[in-house]
Amino acid sequence: MARKRMHTDEVHTDEELVRRLLAGQFPHWAELPLRLVPSYGTDHDVYRLGPDLAVRLPRIGWATKQAAREAEWLPRLAPHLPLALPVPLAIGHPAEDYPFDWSVYEWLPGENADGTLADLDRAAVDLAAFVAALRRVDTAGAYPRPGRARGGDLAEFDDGVRAAVRELGDRIDGAAALRAWQESLDAPAWDGPGVWVHGDLLPGNLLVVDGRLSAVIDFGGLNVGDPACDLQPAWNIFAGRSRDRFRAELAVDDASWLRGRGWSLLQAVIALPYYWDTNPGMVRQTSHALAQVLADASR
Repeated sequence: MARKRMHTDEVHTDEELVRRLLAGQFPHWAELPLRLVPSYGTDHDVYRLGPDLAVRLPRIGWATKQAAREAEWLPRLAPHLPLALPVPLAIGHPAEDYPFDWSVYEWLPGENADGTLADLDRAAVDLAAFVAALRRVDTAGAYPRPGRARGGDLAEFDDGVRAAVRELGDRIDGAAALRAWQESLDAPAWDGPGVWVHGDLLPGNLLVVDGRLSAVIDFGGLNVGDPACDLQPAWNIFAGRSRDRFRAELAVDDASWLRGRGWSLLQAVIALPYYWDTNPGMVRQTSHALAQVLADASR
């Protein structure tokens, strides 16, 4: 399957490479059927391995710590959460001219939540329950949140947002985007304790079985910080009544709502110029989110 290069320094993977890596490090899995999973994800290539496993290989250096982080934290978070999480089984190491650690997980069935949810009100309740449960998990022992990471202060991203809006030019309503962004920057900061945030609750990171949310994947943005970061689904997935339901289930105050809207806006405007020519799925999804944010801000 031909894939466009999204990053100047990304690493190419293919089935032959995965076979060699498995043969050298996990030979008991090396002969299972293998195929690339189509995705508009940006950091990893995922291969389905037999009926029950998945192999995940970073495409870019910034994603290389995720396997170890998930192996440490997902088994500790999963018992507290109402939706399934990935189950890490093994971590592979650089070999065969592949430079990064890679991982094997249990295969989670389902489609991503991009137009597959049968009942958005039900989904709003289910996802809010997940977010609320994640916030309640004890953060003792959590690693320090890096600067410019999910759950931090929106002001850390101000220069990047304004540069992206300039780069997008007339492809978006830049003036409206900057007005909405300023409203989020001006919202009172979170003054409570940091909580666990997934940081990337986009449709591609939510799995759906029989029309209902079943699992949350890709914890590369997992951090302890401002809970407003996990309000992104309000504009990426929900609208109208389901958006109101999501907010009500989480009892979101006005300031947190504005900061959450800012998170959706910054992810959209930073992703759009970066992936404009290489990842149409990401451009479609982030364009939708930005349109929802601007429509919400205009009211």
